[in-house]
Amino acid sequence: MRILRFDIVSIFPGMFESPFGDSIIQRAREEGLLDIRLHDLRDYSLNKHRKVDDSPFGGGVGMVMNVEPIARAITAIKEEVPETRTILLSPGGRPLDQKKAWELSRLPSLTLICGRYEGIDERIRLHYVDEEISIGDYVLTGGELPAMVLVEAISRLLPGVLGDPESVVEESFHDDLLEYPQYTRPRDYEGLKVPEILVSGDPKKIRDWQKAEALKKTAQVRPDLLEKNKRV
Repeated sequence: MRILRFDIVSIFPGMFESPFGDSIIQRAREEGLLDIRLHDLRDYSLNKHRKVDDSPFGGGVGMVMNVEPIARAITAIKEEVPETRTILLSPGGRPLDQKKAWELSRLPSLTLICGRYEGIDERIRLHYVDEEISIGDYVLTGGELPAMVLVEAISRLLPGVLGDPESVVEESFHDDLLEYPQYTRPRDYEGLKVPEILVSGDPKKIRDWQKAEALKKTAQVRPDLLEKNKRV
């Protein structure tokens, strides 16, 4: 059985207790598929007040996170887990997509650095992290929510976490297409009926319908994905 370890560095480690204490993530932790360790960045500060930020050189609005505590946290984790891949959650990073999630799910250990304030000292990005990842073209108050998104996106791809491997294969973005529409009982709700093909009992016709609907939905909602396929 393969275990994926996450080390998450944050000044607000308590934010992760509820998201990681329920549902799929908690079950995967209980079954030994995930090992999630939270690190309070302030524990790595040498400042007597456990301070981890300061005003930026050159002036500017807001505070910048110091290089020293983050560097010390990364170094301490790498001493214990040398093979870990260190990721900075940043709006300036590579956009997270399903392909990247699959890539990261194959690694044994990931260290996630959650920034705050106006950002972190540039020396961390240049010399201490392996890559930056963004969850979208917008700015959040900190890296904690992106870290939660990244953990869930990766964890659900691990063998055994969702139970049925086919449920992962058929999801949106697997082939750069959105998932086909889904229906369940009742067949008729106040005149809103399930497409007859889905209750026909003909597997080939159903599969052809699903493929056609996935293409149709992608063309309507995310035509950029179809253009991406053309370029590949």
